[in-house]
Amino acid sequence: MHATLRLLALPALALLTACAHQSGTLELKKDRQCPLTLNKGQQLILSLPSNPTTGFRWEVRDAAANVLQSLGPEVYSNPEDAGLVGAGGISTWRFTAREAGEGRLLLTYQQPWEPNVPPAETFECELRVK
Repeated sequence: MHATLRLLALPALALLTACAHQSGTLELKKDRQCPLTLNKGQQLILSLPSNPTTGFRWEVRDAAANVLQSLGPEVYSNPEDAGLVGAGGISTWRFTAREAGEGRLLLTYQQPWEPNVPPAETFECELRVK
């Protein structure tokens, strides 16, 4: 009897996992593979390494506004265990996939007072919302 219950529970668990992924939150980090496909209503959290004490900041150049809705400004956080002055942290943005279509997230990491200098880093990710 226990074997039968286990066999029935596995497909149900797989189905629940698939549903949670489709409507849940997707976390995107610098090393994650792009392009991404999101479902309408799904949340996207973008986290990139950042260190504003160096004068460098991530600037959103293209927020895929035709398919994504921003849920607020950038939030910067330091790791609690860093304990070092000037240690880097993480910049995070939150979005909701609001419309079906295609778009692009493009951010550059540079010092704002040097707009003509090429960015130290660029993050780019093609998106599709279905």
